Amino acid sequence: MGERLRNKTALVTGSTSNIGQAIAEAFAAEGAHVIVSGRHRERGTQVVEGIRASGGRADFLVADLDGSAEASRDLADRAREALGGRIDILVNNAGVYPAPDTLTTDEDTFDRVYAVNVKAPFFLTAAIVPGMSESGGGSIVNLGSWIARLGVPRGALYSSTKGAMETLTRAWAAEFGPMGVRVNAVSPGVILPPAPEGSEPHPGELMMQGTPAGGVGTPDAIAHAAVWLAGDEAAFVHGTVVDVDGGRTGVAVIAA
Repeated sequence: MGERLRNKTALVTGSTSNIGQAIAEAFAAEGAHVIVSGRHRERGTQVVEGIRASGGRADFLVADLDGSAEASRDLADRAREALGGRIDILVNNAGVYPAPDTLTTDEDTFDRVYAVNVKAPFFLTAAIVPGMSESGGGSIVNLGSWIARLGVPRGALYSSTKGAMETLTRAWAAEFGPMGVRVNAVSPGVILPPAPEGSEPHPGELMMQGTPAGGVGTPDAIAHAAVWLAGDEAAFVHGTVVDVDGGRTGVAVIAA
């Protein structure tokens, strides 16, 4: 167990699997008391049990962040109560990724993706920041995406929501920094859980050929960046989007 987040409390949305789970586990391993949240109670309970078995502190709160201010405020209130009255760290990770192209995207899909990916973290942040400030400050880590800045086919809807979150990161840093609340973001590249031996290559692996990393990343790579941004080591970091993408967006890709 580390101590980089010792005595800190954290809420990580969408943390019952993949990147969110890795962040919750990494926070707990560094001493934070973590709220794991998501729609799937069974998966969330398993994540909490794993954290506790490793000596960490965690609780699960079921939450369906549908974009309504009410749902976001409800999670904020329950998390604050479960964490003893304060939330030091918020990670806005929950999101959905349907991938229709623009010409086949219907209005219901458009509204749902923006509700979950933008409205929900917007109102959750608004519900948590005042308490953070009153408690002496805090840190917010948003999740962006490499495709917010590097266009891919069939990614317009999702990438536009992540572009919104990266813009909100900068705007919130300006708005909340004077209140003692730092706001930054992590922009993941192609991130995949470790593949079983002998499995077929994932299409995402093709996108990473010719990059400096030469392959895809794992959820742990994002979790390490989130730990740094959330902790005191990044006390002078405000409004920054940290690319954790193997060099995909910042370096020329050389075809093999």
